[in-house]
Amino acid sequence: MIRPIDTDTDTDNPSEQPHFQTILAASLKNPSRRQLIRGALGLAGLGLLSDSLIPFANAATGTNAEARIVFSALQKSLLDSVQLPAGYSYKILHASGDPLTDKMSAFSNQGLELDDWSLRIGDQHDGMDIFYIDDKGQYTETDTGRALLVVNHESSAESHFLHPKGQTSNGQQGRKFDQFGAWDLGSRPELEVLKEINLHGVSIVEITKGPRGWNYRLDSPLNRRLTAQTPMPVTGPAAELKNIQALMVTAFDPKGETVRGTLNNCGHGKTPWGTYLTCEENWAKYFQITDATQPLGAQSQTSLKRYGVVSTPLDPKSKKAPSQGWHTVSSTDDRFTRWNLAALGASATQDFRNEANTFGFIVEIDPVTRNAVASKRVALGRFAHEAAVCGVAKVGEPLAFYMGCDGRNEYIYKFVSTALWSPQDVGGGMAAGDKYLNEGKLFVARFNADGTGQWLELTLADPKIASFSQYAFANQAEVLVNARLAADALGATPMDRPEWGAVNPKNGEIYFALTNSDAANRNPAKLNAANPRAYSDVDGKKMSGNPNGHIIRFHEQGERSNALRFQWDIFLFGAEEDQGEANLSGLIAANSFSSPDGLWFSKATGICWIQTDDGAMTDETNCMMLAAIPGQVGDGGKVTVSNKMAVSGQEQTGQQETFIGAALGEAKLRRFLVAPKGAEVTGVTETADGKTLFVNIQHPGELTAALGDGADFSLQSSWPGNMGYGVSGRPRSATIMITKDDGGVVGL
Repeated sequence: MIRPIDTDTDTDNPSEQPHFQTILAASLKNPSRRQLIRGALGLAGLGLLSDSLIPFANAATGTNAEARIVFSALQKSLLDSVQLPAGYSYKILHASGDPLTDKMSAFSNQGLELDDWSLRIGDQHDGMDIFYIDDKGQYTETDTGRALLVVNHESSAESHFLHPKGQTSNGQQGRKFDQFGAWDLGSRPELEVLKEINLHGVSIVEITKGPRGWNYRLDSPLNRRLTAQTPMPVTGPAAELKNIQALMVTAFDPKGETVRGTLNNCGHGKTPWGTYLTCEENWAKYFQITDATQPLGAQSQTSLKRYGVVSTPLDPKSKKAPSQGWHTVSSTDDRFTRWNLAALGASATQDFRNEANTFGFIVEIDPVTRNAVASKRVALGRFAHEAAVCGVAKVGEPLAFYMGCDGRNEYIYKFVSTALWSPQDVGGGMAAGDKYLNEGKLFVARFNADGTGQWLELTLADPKIASFSQYAFANQAEVLVNARLAADALGATPMDRPEWGAVNPKNGEIYFALTNSDAANRNPAKLNAANPRAYSDVDGKKMSGNPNGHIIRFHEQGERSNALRFQWDIFLFGAEEDQGEANLSGLIAANSFSSPDGLWFSKATGICWIQTDDGAMTDETNCMMLAAIPGQVGDGGKVTVSNKMAVSGQEQTGQQETFIGAALGEAKLRRFLVAPKGAEVTGVTETADGKTLFVNIQHPGELTAALGDGADFSLQSSWPGNMGYGVSGRPRSATIMITKDDGGVVGL
């Protein structure tokens, strides 16, 4: 979702970890062109890269010839429609509220639905992937013309559109809720809250290919939803499972073996054996802590604070709190009381003080098996998960899953399986997940100033964790459930909001979108080599820090999934083309962008698709998707960045060395899509032949709540109704399918 960089939805990391390169002496001369000194490649003597580093190969020819993008670059747009290059078209597969079965009514788009949304497509489409089914109904990697499309649903930020006159609080309709609500501490009606709870989670729909392309089957027995109320088991390392479950004891399950639901589902991953990984991202601010008969323990308070859970009210003056007030429904039904973390009973078995411990995980789903039960995979750690991308699977080697924690100054993580990969596990479903995702090691990344990096294991055996002064870890279970605190103890590198990750299938290199940061977290005195930029965007939105973000990439030593060292550089810096010295990647009007978020590689073309979630340059263009032809780590050089910005009214300057990839130019980086007004572009996958690209358009009209109120919405957007889909009026998130008019491969 769009997050203005001065009002983040997640709590910034307050741990004040040391950065790994201090500002260079102020006496250094200003760099030349764009205040950037290009130096040596910075690779000599590092001893990290294998001699067999694979250069980028043109996917269409299989050669190492220079790959180029052939479609005409799309210009910026502020229109309320999806814009594509000439020669491309799109149609909508489904939108928020569309029914999963023919027993449900068509979506009214006026908030008139009296059902609880558990049999409708969820809201705020996000990460997604495609799973082919053979004639026996089993998973296959071959395109059969029949598949399941699995789509995440993120926030309830635009829930006012789901009710006739907006959200109701304390008996008053037409409330204007902000991104995580402007709940005024009054009570809320049950049906409204049920809709908002159930719009989260995951939608699974069967899609079939016909003469006019792909459509979803309304009558498929495989169509289903996972919501914030779906029961699922807690799984993890056998040696720690009882300790893990002890942290999740609630009145719902006094043993902590089963928890309910998945929440704020953002990025995703796909396993080599054919299951779906959904990521629980900004879950913390759905909870509140009301007045209780007894205070929470010191350990619990430390944990909740580190994860951004706040007490009621957040602001004593406004009497508002950053949630939707789900726990205020006048009912003792624990579907609602579970959102209150107060210690109301004699023990945790009588209330929901531990409910927050049940969110913030990777949830594995087997889409093709109707009765398969999803599972919380605790071994992969608990934080604001934004990605769970698997590295290139190699027979007889462990699997590595790379994950970002979406918050300013948060970290990048890696899970390495104990089990070694066997292709015989393809189609193995949840049993294969038990094999690869329950036992392994969890690491966090440190990016060193010399262009190298280290993976630091999150283990109680490390004295830094065992003796951490801010939190007394009792066992390895607490390390996994409080991974942010364990990473603080190890001195991991604070990053500029790590969001989606992606793996280049041509060479195994890992990419992460670092969406942006603000002046409090990035200024000339708070930099490190991996997050080296601090500047002021003086036009338009007038933001400071690193408002346009960047994309980092790294190459594991020896191309091994269990490597403890890596080589890194910065693939791209987002910027407006007229941003002068801050435009480090030399972007022009055809490819300037801000706030990279979604990130995904096409196996059919080798294109790296970049999607934006921007609040910095939306004065001149809506969010977008770009196509990039990547090179490899080390194809650029060592540079020095000069930074200048105002901090507390005083101008500060400084210089920071870093490593930047080779300039792409328009030939290898072009804008491909621009979204409707207020929308984020997020989530992308494709058919095996590369001829249909699925893309999600999330929260069009996001700023409507700030433009009008109640029954008289002053709509920022009316997409996709204004394009003829469904009932016109209120905006809706949707999945679109992009094809080339000549039937060719998208992007080539």
